[in-house]
Amino acid sequence: MRAGIEQSGFAKIIKDARDSRDYRMLTSGIPYASLIGMQCSPVGDDALFTLPHQMTNIGNPLLPAIHGGVIGGFMEMSAALHLMLFMDEPRLPKIIDFSIDYLRSGQPKDTFAQCEVCRQGARVANVAVTAWQSNRELPIAIARGHFKLSKGTV
Repeated sequence: MRAGIEQSGFAKIIKDARDSRDYRMLTSGIPYASLIGMQCSPVGDDALFTLPHQMTNIGNPLLPAIHGGVIGGFMEMSAALHLMLFMDEPRLPKIIDFSIDYLRSGQPKDTFAQCEVCRQGARVANVAVTAWQSNRELPIAIARGHFKLSKGTV
């Protein structure tokens, strides 16, 4: 979170983002999401996460390809934001584990991700994330993560 934003202030940002369905205030409040240029937009009752093409996210300029760590961070952040927006998680959930399968190189163009909560218990959520570029049927990476939810979240 940005320096100076207290936890209660961040919880209000999450609530305001949910209520208004304007997720820019949330992505701009998380430094890593801002650094990589991450965006989030509502799609029906779900969200679409976007990593717009920017040269600072390129890891290998000879290919060129998006850095694998940027793709992984984008997917991890997408899962965490998804929990905050749709599972009433009042703060950034803690990562228990996160596993990524890289399926093809991320070309220098926009990348998209969508999340699905496969299981949510009282304290742990399992989130599946798919990232793709031009064709959703040809993902560049898939991931599964377990997150520890805040005390009292159901």
